[in-house]
Amino acid sequence: MLDFPRWKVWSIWGLLLALCALAVPSLVPERYSPAWMTRARHINLGLDLAGGSYLLLEADVNDLAATRLESMRDQVQTEMRRGNPRIAIGDISTRDGQLSFMVRDTTQVDAARERLLGIMGSGAGMTGQREWDIQVVDSNRFVLRPTQAGLKQAVNTAMNDATEVVRRRIDALGTREPTILRQGDDRILVQVPGLGDPQALKSLIGKTAKLEFKLVDEVGNQDTAAIARRQAPIGSVILPYPSNPSGVPLIALKRQTILSGEQIADAQQTFDSQTNAPQVALTFNGPGGARFARVTQENAGKRFAIILDNSVISAPSINEPILGGRASIFGSFTVESANQLAIALRSGSLPITLKVIEESTVGPELGADSIRAGVLASAVAVALVVAFMFVTYGRFGAYANLAVVINVFVILGVLSFLGGTLTLPGIAGFILTIGTAVDCNVLINERIREERHRGRSVVQAVELGYKEASRTIFEANVTHAISGFIMLVLGSGPVKGFAVVLLIGIATSVFTAVTFTRMLTALWIRRTKPKTINI
Repeated sequence: MLDFPRWKVWSIWGLLLALCALAVPSLVPERYSPAWMTRARHINLGLDLAGGSYLLLEADVNDLAATRLESMRDQVQTEMRRGNPRIAIGDISTRDGQLSFMVRDTTQVDAARERLLGIMGSGAGMTGQREWDIQVVDSNRFVLRPTQAGLKQAVNTAMNDATEVVRRRIDALGTREPTILRQGDDRILVQVPGLGDPQALKSLIGKTAKLEFKLVDEVGNQDTAAIARRQAPIGSVILPYPSNPSGVPLIALKRQTILSGEQIADAQQTFDSQTNAPQVALTFNGPGGARFARVTQENAGKRFAIILDNSVISAPSINEPILGGRASIFGSFTVESANQLAIALRSGSLPITLKVIEESTVGPELGADSIRAGVLASAVAVALVVAFMFVTYGRFGAYANLAVVINVFVILGVLSFLGGTLTLPGIAGFILTIGTAVDCNVLINERIREERHRGRSVVQAVELGYKEASRTIFEANVTHAISGFIMLVLGSGPVKGFAVVLLIGIATSVFTAVTFTRMLTALWIRRTKPKTINI
């Protein structure tokens, strides 16, 4: 137990010094840090310490249900038109939250049903239920109703995708360690430390960024009175067009989407070479670029609309084929709004509309007060523990004190290495770890004292003290770690921050309090060969 070869001594010292060195960049204020230190890993501060923005987002389930209806309408029209033979159907109605249409030839009803079953999917999750119910009314009219199981699965999938989209958008802002978590079935919690402008965050996150390209219905737009009444021609849809040169803030477009944001490979904020106005430059992926080139070739001289979140930004004419797989979006952009749109398009469109139902901003002053209070509490805890151990155990208490001080730096070094986030509950876990870090040494020192009272020699007493106490220390800290692990897995936010620091502290304190102090004691005994010890 007391045999420490030279390589082992150097390994322990090297590991501890390396971890302590990792803590240094986080302890030096940024204004005093040299260049190499600012590039090193730092401990990130949570929202309660660094300040920042807090948002609670709620999904619009009704909007998702309406979107699913529109998507199913397009699929039904495509499937009936694509098959052989073609099945002629009447106009599809989406009233009352259901799809209904009539098959013109009653002999094709069975064939139409088979094609509909092919686009209904294999079932909603593990329930075995279909996402849509199909009924035939009056021998030739189909009615499709979304099932609750199908809607629930669609909401769950959309929320998972929306969480990732929100994460990518916030990461593009360059913020550090945001917290983005689903809460319940239809809510997302967003905490962004260091960002004091919740309005900019709301604008970026709340933008659905659903980009579409549709051809303009030139014939339908000639009837401006019908357009103003929002009476769309068959096969067309009316959307807002605030900057419409005709003066009517509406425009009729062909219902079919010729290109969507899913075909975008990149989006960047740039400037128009002629007017120097901010714009968004788009780069399509391979299939998207090929489709855009084909559409512009086939529709030269016609107009196509650029639609963002169901609102037309512009409707330029196709003067010539666009073959380079690139396009630009013009509008009344500022540099900031164009950059936010580019970020939103790069990160993908939100599959479901999110609205802010709760928001708050935490100022950095509150976090600074918490940090000062935490540092003061940590210093007081260390000072009291050091004084108690030195008075009670003398040299062995001094070794335990050195282990406590090193343990403080080691915990910070591990947090820095892992890129962890320190929160106010994390500081509480940090202080708790300091207070309990000497428990191991108390057990060891008391066991050594007992062995000396039994008449054992110094070497035997120290060796048995470490050996016998190590079993108890291991069992006690394993139960401690199990509790921390449960908090880490099942907890969220403050509870998880507390658990992370606690688990790191358990591992580092056991190493420093047992292995490190045993090494110091072994080196002292080997060097001085004492006949008695004061403990």
